[in-house]
Amino acid sequence: MAAEAAPLLAREDGTAEGSGRGGATWAQTLGNVVVSIVGTGVLGLPYAFRTAGWLAGSLGVAAAGCATLYCMLLLVDCRNKLEEEETEEPRDVHYTYGDLGEKCFGTIGRCLTEILIFLSQAGGSVAYLIFIAQNLNSMLPQFMSPDGFIFAILLPMQIALSFVRSLSSLSPFSIFADVCNVLAMAIVIKEDVRLFDHPFADRSAFSGLWAVPFSFGVALFCFEGFSMTLPLESSMAERKKFRWVLSQAIVCIMFVYSCFGVCGYLAYGDATKDIITLNLPNNWSSSAVKVGLCIALAFTFPVMMHPIHEIFEARIRSSGCLPKLSHNAGGANWIALHLSRVAVVTVLAVVASYVPAFGSFISFIGSTVCALLAFVLPTAFHLSIVGSSMSLWRRLLEYGFLLFGLVFACYGTLAAL
Repeated sequence: MAAEAAPLLAREDGTAEGSGRGGATWAQTLGNVVVSIVGTGVLGLPYAFRTAGWLAGSLGVAAAGCATLYCMLLLVDCRNKLEEEETEEPRDVHYTYGDLGEKCFGTIGRCLTEILIFLSQAGGSVAYLIFIAQNLNSMLPQFMSPDGFIFAILLPMQIALSFVRSLSSLSPFSIFADVCNVLAMAIVIKEDVRLFDHPFADRSAFSGLWAVPFSFGVALFCFEGFSMTLPLESSMAERKKFRWVLSQAIVCIMFVYSCFGVCGYLAYGDATKDIITLNLPNNWSSSAVKVGLCIALAFTFPVMMHPIHEIFEARIRSSGCLPKLSHNAGGANWIALHLSRVAVVTVLAVVASYVPAFGSFISFIGSTVCALLAFVLPTAFHLSIVGSSMSLWRRLLEYGFLLFGLVFACYGTLAAL
């Protein structure tokens, strides 16, 4: 999951922040789609392939990619339909994901959508903390445990960074994180090729049906970028080309994910760890990439947290409790809002310390929250808005997606328990 800072809440005038028509070219949008989707989850793919088998893992990535693409385009269809029907709306105002939820199911729909996006962002943030702590521990095992790195280094740092309300100074670290991701993948593949003279007889193609949901959940986590679909489409100068751009991006990402997962598993076999960088030798190039990833993700963490803080602060302001607590004192309001940031970051750090394994965690988030965001909400919105004009087979297909998402989310929850 890549760092996302999508505008989840509508402004008071009813429009979404940054919702105006953009001027991005197709090439810029292609790059933005890749940056929005590709994140640290990709470094857990080889472990998913080890669990499911290289063939089952590849099929899981392909299935997750195709299903994700289809459901992302459903969101675009929903917004286009609403914009066609509401001709009185200004043409430079576009619906957000939360707006679609409210249009279809009222306030409950908006709240449910925002809660799921909140959980998705929180899950990605926890994954960042786990990833950084485990990589630091792999390089400096004599200093402290992963939990020690979380509470002694990461928590104080993230509390301090949570007070930075403007993200413009932190946004370059998102790009740096993606560059480090690419370098990490390149070094892993280089090490894989070096190990390819080993026999592959013990590399399983299919490890059993029980392993398929795990690998599919990891793959779905790696494709999660639904909160960015509508903002990215709005950012294009030629919005009609978005379908083609998104399709090209997803196909390319599917190919890279499959190759990376297969290479990692074939190279390390049953020794493949849930974060593939932990398999790398402790040489200068591997250590440099690990350090770069840790630094970049540490500064990208506030970007991931930004939508979460927005939701909490909006709810605190709308509840009316601030005037009661502070007697309209501006300084007390500032303290209360920032204490909420400290509390949220602390809770996520505690959650990260209790997560037993990175791979299991991202599979759980993928098979629950991401499944609901990826399959259930888009199909429910599309059936509500466009369903009356669809053919029978198309409605059956989308009901199938909806049912699959619900069943998969239930399975992921039960498997975690």
